[in-house]
Amino acid sequence: MQVNGAGQDRLSVAASTVLNVAATKASWMGVGELRQEVLRAFKFALDPTSAQMEAFTRHAGAARWAFNHALGMKVAAHQQWRREVQTLVDQGVPEPEARKKVRVPVPTKPVIQKHLNQIKGDSRTGGLPDGVYGPERPCPWWHEVNTYAFQSAFTDADRAWKNWLDSLRGARAGRRVGYPRFKKKGRSPEAFRLHHDVKRPGIRLGGYRRLLLPRIGSVRLHDSAKRMAHLISRGEAVVQSVTVSRAGHRWYASVLCKITTELPERPTRRQRERGRVGVDLGVKHLAVLSQPFEPDDVATAFVANPRHVRKAEHRLVKAQRALSRREKGSARREKARRRVARLHHEVAVRRSTVLHAMTKQLATRFAEVAIEDLNVAGMTRSARGTIDKPGRRVRQKAGLNRAILDAAPGELRRQLTYKTCWYGSTLAVLDRWWPSSKTCSACGWQNPRLTLADRTFHCTNCTLTIDRDLNAARNIAAHAVPVDRPVAPGRGETQNARGAPIRPPSPRAGRQEAMKREDTSPPGPVPPQRSDPLTLFTLHDIGHQTAKRP
Repeated sequence: MQVNGAGQDRLSVAASTVLNVAATKASWMGVGELRQEVLRAFKFALDPTSAQMEAFTRHAGAARWAFNHALGMKVAAHQQWRREVQTLVDQGVPEPEARKKVRVPVPTKPVIQKHLNQIKGDSRTGGLPDGVYGPERPCPWWHEVNTYAFQSAFTDADRAWKNWLDSLRGARAGRRVGYPRFKKKGRSPEAFRLHHDVKRPGIRLGGYRRLLLPRIGSVRLHDSAKRMAHLISRGEAVVQSVTVSRAGHRWYASVLCKITTELPERPTRRQRERGRVGVDLGVKHLAVLSQPFEPDDVATAFVANPRHVRKAEHRLVKAQRALSRREKGSARREKARRRVARLHHEVAVRRSTVLHAMTKQLATRFAEVAIEDLNVAGMTRSARGTIDKPGRRVRQKAGLNRAILDAAPGELRRQLTYKTCWYGSTLAVLDRWWPSSKTCSACGWQNPRLTLADRTFHCTNCTLTIDRDLNAARNIAAHAVPVDRPVAPGRGETQNARGAPIRPPSPRAGRQEAMKREDTSPPGPVPPQRSDPLTLFTLHDIGHQTAKRP
């Protein structure tokens, strides 16, 4: 099955993304339907004028300055705390006791905002009064931008500081969060967020193709906002905020709305008839399904990989070579930089379009979607090694890493996590240590010597011959377990969704304890051995048949 991406001339994104599905108010509408309030963002590409683009850049710069100002005050308080602790340690106090004794409050948004209001200047009244000497007051241009650009940046600084502390204490799931860093102009993304009073809305639509932003004015939308306008007119959506960001050569507006919607509690009859589908993500095919999208067309079980980076590789190489030859700080270098950024943005938009199309079909056509818990960070780790132990086949591994990241398996799982909630289906996850590719989907016989070069799985126990990705998809569909919460590795979480350890006790264990399931398949009488490629049937000549027994 081929899922087409967006064309080069159409780079707008009008997809909506769930940010929070916590129900604030819920009411039953009928059998299997629950009406509740969720936060949903509508993202639109903008067609601003030159003056509006300057206003966007000004607001983004103000937000960056406010974030750095707030972070600077937090870092100063933290450094003061470290100095006082070190002073007590030098006096002979044990460090754990010194850490408990010293108390230096880290300023939060209210304190930072009040302090800024006291020291900020004003370019409309000039500099310092006559006879007054001292440093220039900061932020004299504050009146040129909306005040919420500062307040939202202060909130972001508080969140960044809290995420670091929670990760340091082990109270935050996921990969470890580093010490908050300052945003540098030219490197950090240009973005700002505006809020308003929902009773007197300042962020509102002016028709289907206009968005009114405070202090900036009416901005033309590249797409139609008819869907969001209908929700607002019916009283089912209330605008909470808008985030304006720049990606490549375009500006985007993400309008966050509180929507009252009906979330199905169970799948539809059509979804129940299709049942569960296993999805094996890969590089040769973007995805291989245990049962096809179309029941009458077996070929739709194989989703072709568009390989967006490979298609744009020639243009990217030319653009990056031209950028490397330009003199730093020149106008031509800036033009070449914008060219490279535009090409990367086009690739990202095409990839996002393909993934959104496929994940929606999976969530709407099947009652349950089963996937693997892939360790993408580990799969794409470099093979360079160290000076003492240099790696092998580094260039080949780099090409494989590029292909895996181009397929974006992590983004696909993220989309399935919230889309299955939207459409009444369920997400199931298979433990990452379960050998789905090396296990026969018919009898359970395992071939531990199967390599990536073996594209066809041949079972010497039951004589099943099948495409290795299709075999893995069937195993995923058969052994995945539904999850009620995301499986996120982190310092505060040492178990997966089934309550089992993430890593099995031994890599050579015959039966992994992380499966938490009895093996009901009969033991294979034949010892594991590598499939003989000379005795296999090829699937290219028969149009990817589902399975074949000789």
